Amino acid sequence: MSKSEYLKLADTIAAEIADGTLKPGDRLPPQRSFAYERKIAVSTASRVYAELLRRGLVVGEVGRGTFIAGDARRGVAAPGEPRGIRIDLEFNYPILPDQTALIAKSLEGLTNPGALDAALRQATSVGTPAARSIAAAYLSQGAWSPSPEQLVFTGNGRQSIAAALAAVVPIGGRCGVEALTYPFIKGIAARLGISLVPLAMDEDGVRPDSVQKAHHEAYLSAIYVQPAVQNPLGMTMPPTRRADLLRVVEKLNLPVIEDNVYSFLDNEPPLAALAPESCIVIDSLSKKVAPGLALGFIVSPQRLRESVMASVRSGGWTASGFAFAAAQRLISDGTVAELSRLKRLDARARQKLAADRLSAFKIQRNDKSYHLWLTLPAHWRSQTFVAAAARRDIALTPSTTFAVTSGHAPDAVRLALAAPTMDQLDTGLRTLAAMLNAREDDYVSTE
Repeated sequence: MSKSEYLKLADTIAAEIADGTLKPGDRLPPQRSFAYERKIAVSTASRVYAELLRRGLVVGEVGRGTFIAGDARRGVAAPGEPRGIRIDLEFNYPILPDQTALIAKSLEGLTNPGALDAALRQATSVGTPAARSIAAAYLSQGAWSPSPEQLVFTGNGRQSIAAALAAVVPIGGRCGVEALTYPFIKGIAARLGISLVPLAMDEDGVRPDSVQKAHHEAYLSAIYVQPAVQNPLGMTMPPTRRADLLRVVEKLNLPVIEDNVYSFLDNEPPLAALAPESCIVIDSLSKKVAPGLALGFIVSPQRLRESVMASVRSGGWTASGFAFAAAQRLISDGTVAELSRLKRLDARARQKLAADRLSAFKIQRNDKSYHLWLTLPAHWRSQTFVAAAARRDIALTPSTTFAVTSGHAPDAVRLALAAPTMDQLDTGLRTLAAMLNAREDDYVSTE
């Protein structure tokens, strides 16, 4: 078989992985069986498997076989939707047992004809004066009180990020981001024609000197950061780091796109409290309320607001009238505040359980967060570990999903703690601990 032909066969398998026919954790047949099924030589099958391994699409374990890797769809920032796996430690949408009843009570009046008629009308990127006032008051934290006239709305948090990026970074421009960052920004930037530049981090978050270095190497148009409960590492940027970072970005005249989606867990005011003219604050309701009831918020400096509004309109990211109406009710009657309070308690309980079950291993965590970062023992690769967990019906996210630069991800995984019941979470954590304690010879990275 010619080189092009065995590569075509590898491409066929890659396509089956990309379209979901083959899923993370699925086992490929032994090479002899694969050769027989495909009517090719065993040596050719070996070349196909080696090519899949080279692309990072599969992992091998001695004595066990070859398995589809955890983030097999290369170029995709993160899975697009939950896979129905039994213990989901991959997606981080907290749903409390009693929250549906609270939401239903808040929305009772929305079904009467007058309210529903208003909710079903066309909305705009700036909503109504009432929506702006309610949202501005709700988003206020500590010393930060945004003006209603700064508010722009989108359908969800991802659309808010996209609109902010499009407003301040031109096509072909560069945006600095945390070296390990929110995965979906990679796909958003690619679609907008924006290059992401990894910024070095330490235990306090993005290092100000890395922003300077990246900007001096080639002009940055903006930076994107998560100062509170950073995803995936969980840290909240301390006051001294915030001040140092803002000193640098203001000197360089760089806009800061500040992802504040997880800040409700830590009650930290955004960077905009210190630098309101430099920061575009992003927030949404999906984590605080539910993924099925989303509304995105953008709090923009007045000088950038028209550009942000134009981005929302041109991107087709305007929120629905129903989302506005539901959000106004949920915020005004205190339902969102109560759900946030209950979720803060829930996150702490889950973190405590995780800390107990994984106490023998290297974890980076925030007591207030719904996720943690697990650094793997030396005999595990993140891809192998995620694939092995999938075969035990546990979904995880490998470090490569969060890494801006391909090939520079540590051997680590993120555990999202929000989705399972507490009993499922306990079972999943115990299973992972047992896997981590396995003998090194049991798990290696090649077949």
